Amino acid sequence: MTTVTPTATTAPTATVAELLSHLRFPTSGPGPAWLTQARHRSAEWATMRGFPTLKDEDWRYTRLGPLLDVPFERAEAGADHRISSSTIEALTIDAESTRLVFINGFFAPELSSMTEVPDGVTVTNLASVLAEGGAGLEPFFSHPFGEHDHAFTALNTCLFEDGAFIHLPAGSLVTAPIELVFLSEAQGSPVVSNPHSLILAGPGSRVAVIETYAGNTGAITCTNTVTQVVLEEGAQVEHYKVQDEPDTGFHLALLDVRQGPESRFSSGSVALGSKIARNEVRVRLEGEGAEAAIDSLYLPCADQHHDNPILIEHAAPRCTSRQLYKGIADERGHGVFNGRIIVWPGAQGTDASQTNKNLLLSDHAEIDTRPRLEIFTDDVKCTHGAAVGALDEEALFYLRSRGVPHEAARALLTYAFAREVLDLIPSESLRTHVDTLVADQLLTDHDATGARSDE
Repeated sequence: MTTVTPTATTAPTATVAELLSHLRFPTSGPGPAWLTQARHRSAEWATMRGFPTLKDEDWRYTRLGPLLDVPFERAEAGADHRISSSTIEALTIDAESTRLVFINGFFAPELSSMTEVPDGVTVTNLASVLAEGGAGLEPFFSHPFGEHDHAFTALNTCLFEDGAFIHLPAGSLVTAPIELVFLSEAQGSPVVSNPHSLILAGPGSRVAVIETYAGNTGAITCTNTVTQVVLEEGAQVEHYKVQDEPDTGFHLALLDVRQGPESRFSSGSVALGSKIARNEVRVRLEGEGAEAAIDSLYLPCADQHHDNPILIEHAAPRCTSRQLYKGIADERGHGVFNGRIIVWPGAQGTDASQTNKNLLLSDHAEIDTRPRLEIFTDDVKCTHGAAVGALDEEALFYLRSRGVPHEAARALLTYAFAREVLDLIPSESLRTHVDTLVADQLLTDHDATGARSDE
């Protein structure tokens, strides 16, 4: 286990107040009055709180200077883009699925594909719902900030203009996955986008949602995204995320999940891209008998930084949670696993497990892992564990002795380490797509002869 004690807290160039003054609140499109009030409350809270620093426990390994030093401009609705239909096709997982495409956080209907969904199911962009008054949505944007919130989630409320909206009434079943494709593009100045998506699963409903984040190579962009998922009694939601933005960009994400009784939530993510990526997950099991399974594979290389804060709160009796996070760091890549399980009073019968396994492929790579359990009740079953290591030299020697070149053997063993997470993806089409991305990532620094391309 790698342990680092920060010794400095370099002050970022931009403050929250300066950033808000520069980016300004959204002006495009109508919106309900309660949303305007929520934006102002969020701005006041973020300005008072300020950006996180290394003194903040959940940010102690993530330096924000490289992000906050960039003079970002706010992405504009209707701006010309260079995204082609062939680019979207390459990112599509299932040709039969409904697909919503967003460019710099704005819905792009010309690139989207709407297929037939069951009666009563709504799949659209959030801006269109808010333009009609956003009935019933105020609680999702006007909630008070808690101890786990930070300036970036508040800024998303201040600055978001669009995102996905999915609503499933009671008992509805969507058989094909719903794909949400978020593309970042900058043709001049660096741009920041703040997509906000809302998935509401009614009692006994079922759906699978795939979020894909990508962008044009070489562009300096920042995606500050929030996805809220609410599962009512007996609902089942499968959630998948592929983060493959260019390594010139920045990615800050929050997946916030609230679960009712007997609900089932599963999430699988693969993080490949961005210079600095923070993939934050918060799950609160609020109804008795709820279950959650959170799996992730992160692969920082070159000088990438991937931070994975996870908070699972057991707030009701007899709930179950499972976590499996695996990291592979190469070159000067830096990975962080910051897992936290809280079992609140009254949550007896909790069954929770947390596993973090990491592989270092370079003497300069680094993984920081912090699994934590906080238990405030009796009659629980909770386990956690973490490990950081290098490739098995005996296995490497075995492959070399049978004629496998060194770098091919290295890639084979590394891929085998990653497969534990990939094999948990039930969709064959998604598994094949992610499998290809991971294999390409593991081989990207090697030429056909097996020598490293930077040697």
